[in-house]
Amino acid sequence: MKIAVLSRNPRLYSTRRLVEAGEQRGHDMVVLDHLKCVLIIEKGNPHIYYKGEEIFGIDAIIPRIGASVTFYGAAVVRQFEQMKAFSCTESQALVRSRDKLRSLQLLAKAGIGMPKTVFANVPKDIDNVINKVGGAPVVIKLLEGTQGIGVILADTHKSAKSVIESFLALDANILVQEFIKEAGGADVRAFIVDGKIVGAMKRQGAPGEFRSNLHRGGKASIVELSKEERETALRAAKKLGLGIAGVDMLQSARGPLVMEVNSSPGLEGIEGATGVDIAGKIIEYIERNEFNHG
Repeated sequence: MKIAVLSRNPRLYSTRRLVEAGEQRGHDMVVLDHLKCVLIIEKGNPHIYYKGEEIFGIDAIIPRIGASVTFYGAAVVRQFEQMKAFSCTESQALVRSRDKLRSLQLLAKAGIGMPKTVFANVPKDIDNVINKVGGAPVVIKLLEGTQGIGVILADTHKSAKSVIESFLALDANILVQEFIKEAGGADVRAFIVDGKIVGAMKRQGAPGEFRSNLHRGGKASIVELSKEERETALRAAKKLGLGIAGVDMLQSARGPLVMEVNSSPGLEGIEGATGVDIAGKIIEYIERNEFNHG
């Protein structure tokens, strides 16, 4: 099979591992920078040019699309889908999962636990917003943030109010969430491929840091998920329609609470923590799909 990894950097760990895993299984692997793809949209004849050459014969794609280029990246994925290539992450699911507000609404509707969250655009009602999530400390998140950027823990009502006022003055869209103290600056990520959990890790924030992102100095270790955590993670990925997902959950006194469902989860942390060949599992997912649809 000819499999394309849509990635802006062939040197990234996740991209390298996917290419390696595909080649080990005898596939023809290519890395395409989605921002350099030119889409030709015409009746009954969708095609893609890359660096001046038309792209032919791609059987499957693995989108590794950063949050900042979701709009263009999703358009490229859609074009490949129209050209009958199988995508590990469907364009619709990619767009849905990147809209934090929409995904939280979908998860809430499905009865999946999450921290109490308020979305507001009313500068006059900030006191009420803070009280609605149980008062300070509160977590304030930029809707467009990623990798822990744009996530602030406000310890007091006063500091929460000034942070929210600052964001609203910049016309930023924000979520205000309750702070789950008992999580202790840690979360668990369940890595899902094709409706199965293939690995799970606990990410512990650096000392004095409430965000557990590995990019911010957090440490990852292997973890055994509870039955409730497994079920919650699988339901969350299924609800958003994601074939590949990293479901981030906080361990709270009232059970697992989903913080985010990531549609392009990195492989380095999870492979390092678990020793599982996750890249290989992703290639096997494509093989199964090609076998079923071929």
